[in-house]
Amino acid sequence: MSSTLIEANFEDSETLGAPDVIAASPWVVMKFGGTSVSSAENWGRIAQLVRLRMDAGLKPVIVHSALYGVSNALESLLDDPASEIPSDVLDRIRAQHYELAEALGLDGAALLGSTLRELEQLVAGIRLVREVSVRVRVRIMALGELMATQLGAQYLLSQGLPVQWLDARDLLTSRSRNNQQSSSSYLSATCDFAPDPQLQSNLEAHGKVILTQGFIARNKNGETVLLGRGGSDTSASYFASKLQARRLEIWTDVPGMFTADPKVVPSARLLVALHYDEAQELASAGSKVLHPRCLTPVREFGIPLFVRSTGSPEIGGTVISSVTEETEPQVKGICIRNGLTLVSMDTVGMWHEVGFLAKAFAAFSENGVSVDLVSTSETNVTVSIDTADGMLSDDVEESLVSDLEKLCRVRIINDCSAVSLVGRKIRTILPRLAPALEVFEEERIHLMSQSANDLNLSFVVDRQQGPRLVSKLHATLIRKTGSSTVFGHSWERLFAGDEIAIQKADVWWMQKRDELIELAAKQLNAYVYDRQSVADAARSLKDLKNVSRILYAVKANFNPELLRTLAKEGVDFECVSPGEVEWIEANVPAVDLGRILFTPNFAPREEYEWAIDKGLQVTLDNLYPLQAWPEVFKGQSLFVRVDPGQGRGHHEHVKTAGVHSKFGIPRFEIGELKKLVAAAGAEVVGIHAHSGSGILDPNNWRSVAGELVLVAEQFPKVRAIDLGGGIGVPEKPGDKPIDLERLDETLAEIKAAYPQFELWLEPGRYLVARAGVLLTHCTQIKGKGEMRYVGVGTGMNSLIRPALYGSYHEIVNLTRADQAPSETVTVVGPICETGDRLGSDRLLPPTVEGDVILIANAGAYGYAMSSQYNLREVAQEIVI
Repeated sequence: MSSTLIEANFEDSETLGAPDVIAASPWVVMKFGGTSVSSAENWGRIAQLVRLRMDAGLKPVIVHSALYGVSNALESLLDDPASEIPSDVLDRIRAQHYELAEALGLDGAALLGSTLRELEQLVAGIRLVREVSVRVRVRIMALGELMATQLGAQYLLSQGLPVQWLDARDLLTSRSRNNQQSSSSYLSATCDFAPDPQLQSNLEAHGKVILTQGFIARNKNGETVLLGRGGSDTSASYFASKLQARRLEIWTDVPGMFTADPKVVPSARLLVALHYDEAQELASAGSKVLHPRCLTPVREFGIPLFVRSTGSPEIGGTVISSVTEETEPQVKGICIRNGLTLVSMDTVGMWHEVGFLAKAFAAFSENGVSVDLVSTSETNVTVSIDTADGMLSDDVEESLVSDLEKLCRVRIINDCSAVSLVGRKIRTILPRLAPALEVFEEERIHLMSQSANDLNLSFVVDRQQGPRLVSKLHATLIRKTGSSTVFGHSWERLFAGDEIAIQKADVWWMQKRDELIELAAKQLNAYVYDRQSVADAARSLKDLKNVSRILYAVKANFNPELLRTLAKEGVDFECVSPGEVEWIEANVPAVDLGRILFTPNFAPREEYEWAIDKGLQVTLDNLYPLQAWPEVFKGQSLFVRVDPGQGRGHHEHVKTAGVHSKFGIPRFEIGELKKLVAAAGAEVVGIHAHSGSGILDPNNWRSVAGELVLVAEQFPKVRAIDLGGGIGVPEKPGDKPIDLERLDETLAEIKAAYPQFELWLEPGRYLVARAGVLLTHCTQIKGKGEMRYVGVGTGMNSLIRPALYGSYHEIVNLTRADQAPSETVTVVGPICETGDRLGSDRLLPPTVEGDVILIANAGAYGYAMSSQYNLREVAQEIVI
């Protein structure tokens, strides 16, 4: 923490169009987000950043959030006041603060003991009365910021900095509303942000660095209010405006605003400079770096806003001001906003009917529903509602539809996303956008909206299409404007630098680079699997203390040598077809059929009869077999697959739960399931669920277990709960692996609460994905305008996941792995399809014909999903 910090320079406020009073101000407001204040390493950087400002003669005001994840944890305490709250939630909140305090050299219990006791008393109170009032909710949510800032202030004092902790509720007062008692006046309050000489004088009188909270304020009755989720940005903006600060600095976990979400598009480029209105549009359209409400106060007074990364202060980030060098028409960002619900209203009667829209919008207003996008025609009006935070409850939706049906026919379209092109003078470049918009040709567009300020063109589509469309649009549009000064380096380049991030010593294919290059010299295209990596992955799961059984999803990769490796490590098998079962029998010597779980989906009667005759454990995921063929299951012990209600994963096509998934018995059919099982003379001995793939959050299995236990308790013979698979692996730069220790802790909590059940896991990709790579060769290089293509010897015939799911696979020039990446290319195969792209906008060293190209994380659903399309041979399999 004591190493010298390198920080990018700040532009002078004068050059950014700030008024003289702003440019001459000594005040600088520094806001730090939850990730920034959650580690001792970051606090070391914060101390140095503050000291630099003091050395420059400035007066810092620090505003910061609760520790990372704490606000969500507090909210979880309030979600269901009638249920028992596991003590582990409160324990985790306490432990997180105490661990940080210890890392900072502080006494956490002495600093936070009384606040934590207040939290426990408040939670006990709401459990006693089984409800939570809005005032109590606000008091509990405010504690996150209050505890974190107490730690922050004490640490900075210990570092010799003159710091004064102040309660933001003594500094910010919310505005009065017509209905001062409404929940929104407590949960989403707004404050006056006019210049406040008295506040300036009061803070200056302390003669110290001021440290206070984001997110909270007081109303005129002295009650605590919140500024809404993301409100810490807004708090900092209020302080900057009231103090007439020289600048507002937003310090977060990313170094600025980007042309797209780097988690979706790793080639997204840093936006170096934006006008206030462009930043506002990006924030509103789905960019999560800034809260949209924070821009209005600083814009009104011309205060420059800088977005920087606490972890990488040497990166210049994004500056937002009234002055930008770039004024030409162009697209500057492609955003996606999920969680939209559409309300489509149809009637011929609305044509020329005076007042129809007024009546329709009055219905929305009376039901407290805010409208987002609007599209109209002579016979239809369609509007979008942002329901990402669950703001449209079932009863409100029912009431709204009832009111609207008095005027017109109503159709609700759920689970939509808005894909938005954000930039300047969008209308003037529509002809240039036409080729890029061809990506929508095969998609259903529910609504299209062009903003009145000419900064935004939005398309509302089904949610599962959103990420793929963003990736394709970015590759087409942002590349064409790549020479503009507004664009900085890509995310990949910023965090790769002169070293390739994937060249880590613990990556097996870098350790065996020479061997792979030698293999590639003998084989044009090959899937290469590392046996030891599969064994290591299996052992990491077998070491989980609270899992009774690991079953491998055979469909991920049925290579015989890998199956034998897994069997040797004590991993059992989950099969979805008779072919997979017979393959296991043929390739795993003397396998005990008791090690196989048979889980077919929409299979014919004959498959169930075949499985029962073989003595396999059978899983049902539909009521139909019990309704149509009850005699088949007489006397059988069955597993049943339940739909936990919400799918998760890296792509919608691999989310295997939720209303749009074909898998599993929905919860509302459990009563009928009990009757059918009894009538058939069967019994249920296991409950199974699988919510998706690519899941990196251990809490997923807690929520799945909660659903399954509710079902299991209705069947007295249940002995096992199969939590499914979906354990993710890192894919994109910056992805972190799942924390298996935390997963085991989560499973321990489940096991302790329900000791009567065994817990099973059913991974596929986790066991084999990282163990496999696809090797091929560069065949041709092609330049086409600003696009640069690297052609390789195989494509979607060998690896269809990028085309089918839009999935991301790391691509490496193995021949030149010791050279710095310097060219952005699109890697394509030889298949006669436009979609035959293995990776778009990838950063590689200069590549020439014959170079060995490696595609990583290809061990799962690669060869297993391959074909001889175009009559091209599939890459061969080699195990080393």
